[in-house]
Amino acid sequence: QVQLVESGGGLVQAGGSLRLSCAASPRTFSNYAVGWFRQAPGQEREFVASIAWSTGDTAYVNSVKDRFTISRDNAKNTIYLQMNSLKPEDTAVYYCAADKDSTSPTMLKFRYDYWGQGTQVTVSS
Repeated sequence: QVQLVESGGGLVQAGGSLRLSCAASPRTFSNYAVGWFRQAPGQEREFVASIAWSTGDTAYVNSVKDRFTISRDNAKNTIYLQMNSLKPEDTAVYYCAADKDSTSPTMLKFRYDYWGQGTQVTVSS
């Protein structure tokens, strides 16, 4: 069983930046794809970004390309989502998720085996 713990959410003004972190325990992310999803009130949970731990390959939803960057820190076994140029429409609860035994980034929600509790991101206009 893998537990995912997100951190880094908060309140920021439009145009600002936040960095989300996702740490796994007790296992490492080796051979996993790790993704970020978000869910705004009254909306479906949607894919944001994903990274394959073994290759470093990444995938993004079009609406965040050139603004968000997903990355990994091998030593800390942590995934990051750097969010720049934030917009009010980025407001949501952001969830970290892990897809075991995957060597490519995964965009499909049903593929993910483990989920974190979520962290709130609020962007004011």
